Amino acid sequence: MNNIAGRPLNGVVVEDDDEDEANGDGLEAWERAYTEDRSWESLQEDESGLLRPIDTTAIHHAQYRRRLRALAATAATARIQKGLIRYMYIVVDLSKAASERDFRPSRMAVIAKQVEAFIREFFDQNPLSHVGLVTTKDGVAQSLTDLGGSPESHIKALMGKLECSAEMFICKHLCQETGGTYSVALDESHFKELILEHAPPPPAIAEYATANLIKMGFPQRAAEGSVAICTCHEEAKTGGGYTCPRCKVRVCELPTECRICGLTLISSPHLARSYHHLFPIVPFVEISPSSQNDPSHNFPNICFGCQESLLSHGNKPELSVSCPKCKQQFCLDCDIYIHESLHNCPGCESFRHSKSVTIA
Repeated sequence: MNNIAGRPLNGVVVEDDDEDEANGDGLEAWERAYTEDRSWESLQEDESGLLRPIDTTAIHHAQYRRRLRALAATAATARIQKGLIRYMYIVVDLSKAASERDFRPSRMAVIAKQVEAFIREFFDQNPLSHVGLVTTKDGVAQSLTDLGGSPESHIKALMGKLECSAEMFICKHLCQETGGTYSVALDESHFKELILEHAPPPPAIAEYATANLIKMGFPQRAAEGSVAICTCHEEAKTGGGYTCPRCKVRVCELPTECRICGLTLISSPHLARSYHHLFPIVPFVEISPSSQNDPSHNFPNICFGCQESLLSHGNKPELSVSCPKCKQQFCLDCDIYIHESLHNCPGCESFRHSKSVTIA
């Protein structure tokens, strides 16, 4: 049975949706979300039946710009000291501005997604460092999570700030005075790019660049059948966890700091990943498409990393790079992955492995 708009039904006034339909031009809510971003119109079917972007120039240019920044950073920081242990607070704005929908589905959703990705990337590149989360609302800052390290540790300088709204002079001035960076995100991809720039450790300030020795412990995995009280959650657990080599208490995961004796507990892979930025991979040499057509050079047509073809749809060579040591050729995607995530050249590692097998 249809209800007339405005007529009381069991004491409840039912309103019609004429206003909502007028605002949305007769579209449903899920349809209005795609009226401005018609991404399916930028796709076309290639010869093999796959959907590809109509214009891939922007993608290649974005990869090329990231490569140029990586080259510039490597050249500028080749002989600059960097710290192994970092302490960082991430301040998240929970005011009304976070609910605006200029970023889809909202600023808060985009920030939460990218902060989670940044934390994963940060600890992947800095496993011995510590992060704390702080939220701001109604002019009040509240600690959401404590630092992962010692409670006596403090942040001495504001290193950077990211905003999704218009630039504020006071924030920009603070970042300039403390040696940080201030940026305004234009969209979600730009915001991701800006926040991930803070994952690699920055150059150490000369005032604090003193070398200090830090005691670290390498705990052993506890027996599966043993029962002990976990100092992390203060409850009894059976099996699993790690035993502090100094005070013999149980912790759940690594890396962490023992709450009893204060010893930093890590594993050997964490220590290995924490200093890869001290020995960066040499930037790969660009190979232009015209050089690949030169018959005097025998360049392969397959990327050594992903085994994908280095030829375009018209069997024309695309821009690629080559390792100056092992001379293996890689595509731009593998070049970015090797320098930003893997931190090892697959060609050099395979050559070193085959050489050791031959000697044995």
